Amino acid sequence: MTLSVRVIPCLDVANGRVVKGVNFLNLRDAGDPVELARRYYEQGADELTFLDVTATVDNRNTTYDVVRATAEQVFIPLTVGGGIRSVEDVSRLQASGADKVGVNSAAIARPALIAEIADRFGAQVVVLSLDVKRSDRTESGFVVTTHGGRTETDLDALAWAQRAIELGAGELLVNSIDADGMKTGFDTELIALMRGISRVPVIASGGAGLLEHFPPAIAAGADAVLAASVFHSGELTIGDVKRELAGAGMLVR
Repeated sequence: MTLSVRVIPCLDVANGRVVKGVNFLNLRDAGDPVELARRYYEQGADELTFLDVTATVDNRNTTYDVVRATAEQVFIPLTVGGGIRSVEDVSRLQASGADKVGVNSAAIARPALIAEIADRFGAQVVVLSLDVKRSDRTESGFVVTTHGGRTETDLDALAWAQRAIELGAGELLVNSIDADGMKTGFDTELIALMRGISRVPVIASGGAGLLEHFPPAIAAGADAVLAASVFHSGELTIGDVKRELAGAGMLVR
């Protein structure tokens, strides 16, 4: 585990606006990504994740101008995901201000993409974004989904994560579709299983609703915690979460 726990707000963006739903469905407007990015940076966010949640579904690239405008507001690492299919896409995103890229559907369709990005830009740039559901069809009990959680694959989540790390993924963003937007807590079983097979940092995502939900995710093995709706709504701030983690004996920045 890394020395300091990272707290990462996530901007799920569709058509230039931040959106939020439950289990990736019924998306509703949550604000302007540039304004929210500035707010979270000022609150002390360690990193920011920007996911174009309809890019893959709409078969288009990430919205570069929105990424650029967002990057201009923050001076912390920015991860961008959605619609990334080639090293050229990564190059354009880096030129727009992205530090890291999240890959999911395109990497599943063509795993060599992970190695190509890692070889050209370094493993630290590649974040494997895992949208995971519970399933009795896989050995681990968790299956990988694509297209914003809409399509189930035949991939066992743990086996795919291991393969992606071998190919060059430098970080795992593990999002529980079952917990997404439910605000009932992170899936600590999923986090612990991912920690058990991963030699790279694990980011826990999906399910944050209360301050007390964050320390168990770190205790289960996450190096960072990611949340969206609780920050967008103002229910919690980055500072609130950091104080809660520090109170639980965890080192925060």
